[in-house]
Amino acid sequence: MRIISGIFKGKKILEPINQNTRPLKDLTKESIFNIILHSNKFKVNLFNSNVLDLFSGVGSFGIECLSRGAKNVIFYENYSGVIPILKKNLSNLKDLNNYKVIEKNVYDEKVSFNSNIIFDIIFLDPPYKDKNLNIVLEKINKSKILDNNGIIILHRHKNEKKKISPNFKIIEEKKYGISKIIFLIQLN
Repeated sequence: MRIISGIFKGKKILEPINQNTRPLKDLTKESIFNIILHSNKFKVNLFNSNVLDLFSGVGSFGIECLSRGAKNVIFYENYSGVIPILKKNLSNLKDLNNYKVIEKNVYDEKVSFNSNIIFDIIFLDPPYKDKNLNIVLEKINKSKILDNNGIIILHRHKNEKKKISPNFKIIEEKKYGISKIIFLIQLN
């Protein structure tokens, strides 16, 4: 797995040894960024954007954003088996300090997304077996942390048919192998 584009293009991203984490495949990641850069269904400028990477794993998505000029990336991860790899991947970027790693479970009732940052992109990549996604979407909705022109990107199994919270609208959906990428906007 490598960084696809930007100032760290070609740099290797370390992966976990165990099978408890499912890193975002390069082809899927490249497709996501092509849609971000070229879609006429939303207007998000990746350069200088604020990004929230939930269930970040080894950090593949957020690191790609940093490489492509994101202003700030917040990584949320609580799995102790992957946090050291995430931190190592970030420290390998040398002299970068526009990120933060939060080691908390996003489902915890005490975890709040209220922050002084309004995000342009929120990436959600929970385990495929996780069926509580609408809890996180409702937290995002209530905390008002998504910019009016911002997008949420979900990475799910291609066969998942779960209904999305009514506070969000699907604007694009693509399948890649066993994955499905869903782009959402928040309804105001």
